[in-house]
Amino acid sequence: MKEMLQIVLAAALVENVVLSQFLGLCPFLGVSKKVKTAASMGAAVILVITVSSAVTSLIYQYILAANGLEFLETIVFILVIAALVQLVEMFLKKSSPALYQALGVYLPLITTNCAVLGVALTNVQENYNVLYSTLNGFGTAIGFTVAIVIMAGIREKLEDCDVPKAFQGTPIVLITAGLMAMAFIGFSGLF
Repeated sequence: MKEMLQIVLAAALVENVVLSQFLGLCPFLGVSKKVKTAASMGAAVILVITVSSAVTSLIYQYILAANGLEFLETIVFILVIAALVQLVEMFLKKSSPALYQALGVYLPLITTNCAVLGVALTNVQENYNVLYSTLNGFGTAIGFTVAIVIMAGIREKLEDCDVPKAFQGTPIVLITAGLMAMAFIGFSGLF
């Protein structure tokens, strides 16, 4: 139990996919304008990364590795991730059209979000079994969600601040992301 908790916390905080590994920056910067939208994107990412981690682990362990086809892992993982994102996109389009519109182009971008593929490849590199792969995926997705929601909260507060003209827009967002990354370095001694 302790080892499973360590995997989740390490993935979420110490090895935060956005702030430590710098993966998934496109949706992190693009969808972090409003907390509600960021939280919704985080929920979609939690679903996709957790499920894709389990599915890719199963496929790798029982099909690719069992048949000596490990060299196909990247292509197979991309196909699995793309299929899962399509399912999430269809579900949101039917169940929550407003959220579907709010996420806009960033929802299909989960398919090409290198964080999703990165966690699947990390699971293989770390030799995680299906349970540990799923936990690592869940922890990574939680870390992504925490980072994007914090960034969205800060960006909402920055709208009311008197930011110098040269720093308005993208520059202040990048400075904020850098400061957040520095803050998350503090978790590095945790595990």
